[in-house]
Amino acid sequence: MTLPTPAVRARVTALRPEELPAYLYDLTALREHVAGVRAALPERVELYYAAKANPEPEILSALRPYVDGYEVSSGGELAHVGKAVPGAPLAFGGPGKTPAEVAQALELGVQRFHVESVYELHMLADLAARLAPDRRIAVLARFNLSVDDGSLDGSSLAMGGRPTPFGLDPAQADEVVALLTDGTYPHLELRGIHAHLASGLEAPEQLAVAGAIVTWSVRLAERHRITLPEVTIGGGMAVDYAEPEARFDWAAFGAGLDRLAAAHPGLTLRIEPGRALTAYCGWYATEVLDVKRSHGEDFAVVRGGTHHLRTPATKGHDQPCTVLSSDEPWPHPWPRSAAEGDRVTVTGQLCTPKDVLARDVPAPGLRAGDRVVFGVAGAYAWNISHHDFLMHPRPGFHFLGSAEDA
Repeated sequence: MTLPTPAVRARVTALRPEELPAYLYDLTALREHVAGVRAALPERVELYYAAKANPEPEILSALRPYVDGYEVSSGGELAHVGKAVPGAPLAFGGPGKTPAEVAQALELGVQRFHVESVYELHMLADLAARLAPDRRIAVLARFNLSVDDGSLDGSSLAMGGRPTPFGLDPAQADEVVALLTDGTYPHLELRGIHAHLASGLEAPEQLAVAGAIVTWSVRLAERHRITLPEVTIGGGMAVDYAEPEARFDWAAFGAGLDRLAAAHPGLTLRIEPGRALTAYCGWYATEVLDVKRSHGEDFAVVRGGTHHLRTPATKGHDQPCTVLSSDEPWPHPWPRSAAEGDRVTVTGQLCTPKDVLARDVPAPGLRAGDRVVFGVAGAYAWNISHHDFLMHPRPGFHFLGSAEDA
């Protein structure tokens, strides 16, 4: 799904220049991918989608038949996801929750709260007693656990195993368990443990981290003579932008989780992937405005740029792309610019040298008017970008395979 699907290619070709740049999402491809992920997971593993990866309503709706719920991390996401997929189970995570957001979540009936600090636990207890006195609120205490076997060494982004603002320090575990089990906060129920330690891990490392989280959680429960029904082991399954055809091994991961679940028959495991579910089903398409040579190198300047697709700039990678040569006659009286060499650096319209989408792209003969389609753009793309810098027009959005598109 790195190359444009036939539906995406046809739509990109049909768009007028002024309709570019544009995001295109192949919802049929998305459904097929997530159905395969779901099939690879054992029954006692719940699949929640981390909405922060791509919160477009059409994406959320397409995922609904295949996921058990959604993980949200702000009051804005709470309201947005609740409207897009009404009635779907929600888990509220993330550091820095405000009292207003927690109150909003209680009023919306959020099923799980991932508590990140003792302060947050006190705040939740106070608000629950006042706003939801007839309910017991399910809490998963998020801990910043250390993993000593090197499983996190290959992570592209670490949220745990080192000093970070995420989660509780393991030294606070006994205090937190006591607050949730000794009657101090009768409106709260310790449902389980949450740990999301890193992103960018392959299946073997993810399984090692999952095993360490479950082992630590079970020992904590045994020490306090309690039962923990749930453990959330986070998301962060690897997406390799440098080698986009190398995919996370969901079959091996599912088999490993099956063994882990079998070793703990009373425990429900939950994963919360985001990028790994949607990244491969989105494309950012644009048009080459100009091709110029500078100090012996060819540069293609395209409509849009990293203010629409921020990931290559922030992660320091080259976004995988496909060139679609234009068959349309050149409509201008001036000469059509073209690449002199075999490789081109593709840049956007921003007034910064950081506005680079891909370097050293094999594109001999690339000309103004050709189109470039960037793959692996279905997650952390438009929604994480600095849209209003220089105030260029916003891209179009096309959802292929939806009822509206039929």
